[in-house]
Amino acid sequence: MSYGGEGVARMRVLQVVVLIVFGVIAARLAYIQLIDSKYEELARGNALRYEVQYPSRGEVFDRNGEYLVQSRECYDLMVIYREMDREGFDTTLFCQVTGLSHEGLVRELANARVRPRAPRMVMNYMSKEDKLRFDECNFAGFYTVYRTARQYPRKVGGNLLGYVGEVNSEMLRRYPSYQAGEYVGISGVESAYEPELRGKKGVKISEVDTHGAIKGSYMDGRFDSLPVPGKSIVCTIDARLQLFAEELMAGKVGAAVAIEPSTGEILMMVSSPTYDPDELVGRERGNNYMKMLGNKRQPLYNRAVRAKYPPGSTFKLVQGLIGLQEGVLRPTDLHVCHEGYQAGRRRMKCHSHASPLDLRFAVATSCNAYFCYVFRDILDNPKYGNVKEGYDAWKEYVESFGFGRKLGSDFLDERDGYVPDRGWYDRQYRGSWNSLTVISLAIGQDALGCTPLQLANLAAIVANRGYYYIPHIVKKVEGRDSLDRRFYERHYTKVDPKHFEPIVEGMWRGVNVGGTSMLARLEGLDVCGKTGTAENPRGRDHSTFLSFAPKDNPKIAISVYVENGGFGASAALPIASLLEEYYLTDTIRRPALLDYVRNMTINYPAYDR
Repeated sequence: MSYGGEGVARMRVLQVVVLIVFGVIAARLAYIQLIDSKYEELARGNALRYEVQYPSRGEVFDRNGEYLVQSRECYDLMVIYREMDREGFDTTLFCQVTGLSHEGLVRELANARVRPRAPRMVMNYMSKEDKLRFDECNFAGFYTVYRTARQYPRKVGGNLLGYVGEVNSEMLRRYPSYQAGEYVGISGVESAYEPELRGKKGVKISEVDTHGAIKGSYMDGRFDSLPVPGKSIVCTIDARLQLFAEELMAGKVGAAVAIEPSTGEILMMVSSPTYDPDELVGRERGNNYMKMLGNKRQPLYNRAVRAKYPPGSTFKLVQGLIGLQEGVLRPTDLHVCHEGYQAGRRRMKCHSHASPLDLRFAVATSCNAYFCYVFRDILDNPKYGNVKEGYDAWKEYVESFGFGRKLGSDFLDERDGYVPDRGWYDRQYRGSWNSLTVISLAIGQDALGCTPLQLANLAAIVANRGYYYIPHIVKKVEGRDSLDRRFYERHYTKVDPKHFEPIVEGMWRGVNVGGTSMLARLEGLDVCGKTGTAENPRGRDHSTFLSFAPKDNPKIAISVYVENGGFGASAALPIASLLEEYYLTDTIRRPALLDYVRNMTINYPAYDR
């Protein structure tokens, strides 16, 4: 009896164990089928292929409707390693059809093998013609994805338009909506207006068999979505003026910027040397980029918004305006100039001209001595407790003209230049300095630094008699009634508009009566201009010139800056004058001046050695 009882007990234990095991299996199966979707997704992954549908990037037009940037059809060549026919794969034919090197193919397939079920890009920028030839070969596991690439009909504006490149790891962390292999605007307009130009991706879901052949659209396309093209943009740029400016700046290092004073719209912006934007598109993009990166003249560097140059004598306009507002200067005030300014042992040279002279003549002839007197009167004004308080007041005036800070343009890489504060001089001179110590600020030297965009904006401020609109590069975005409201607001300086008239008159005389800017005279256009020669401790002086025209109801304000160009009238003025003439008259009637600029040779030992 006891033996039989033990057998029954063991049988019951075994039954319980079997029931438990069966229950666990049944529960697991129920969980997998009813709750856990992982295996369903894996199975679906074996049967479905998700293809991203990339949108066409928005196109860019100039202010007259001409194409600056277009999108052209191209393709990415993709592979799913698991679906390849590795035994029958003809690598020689594949390389002949695609143009991919054997080494490149081996490298990409090795990368694809790491995740054999995931799509991997083998090559990009495949043309439509190459794609059609490739499709005829029916390489198992390979397929193409439609893309668009940029092309530039005018081949101008490399720095201002920017370029498109593949997102890097930093961008992927910053923008989770992007994925590896996607493209993004890197600089210029492409970067500043990336959200508008980018568009929205779509998806196409296809059913495939075990060999990777497409059987058809999944669920008749019920879950597909179409891409939404990017929005087109109308730039403020005049393409013809931009092209002419790049031609005139060829072979020179510097920048040229033109603004429409009544709107703040940038008519032209050149950073020289520049580059053909088509060079940063296609399979040679990487090689071309590295060549530009190694070029000591830095063609990828947008000097127009990033360089920090001493403004030189163009800054005398600001000194005169501050002096008038502060009441330490009247237009009729006379100062002597015996080819320079003398104070104790300190002497600042000046060129020969009539003396004494008033404010208008001082502007016209660009007298150094006159503005040294004015600058010292501003800082030493008795209403301030000391020179440092006078300097603080002067700095506030200067900043109201847009210097020492970003203007707020739609260039994301815009720099602010530099206007030193009193602390900078305290550190330089251990707290002991006066108006004579910093006298070179009177003529736009010392630690003062300005971008060419800021100098063009100064020309617009004088043209408008005291205010400016934030300079901007985009005129209209598709689907929008207006731009950011900041581009429509007037920004006033701290100088009353009435004080601008003698400065404008001086600039007009400098061009039309007798002064340093006479080469800029254009019959019937009432051009106003101011030359500048900026001292350069590392070589020949820099040449700069700012101007606007006509004198009343001006249509264009312009600044040109040529590194190592010498006197303002030698290099910068002829370029600016030709650009004004072309924009206002649609022709050039001074062929000799045009030849002079085209044949101008400037040595750049600092860049070329």
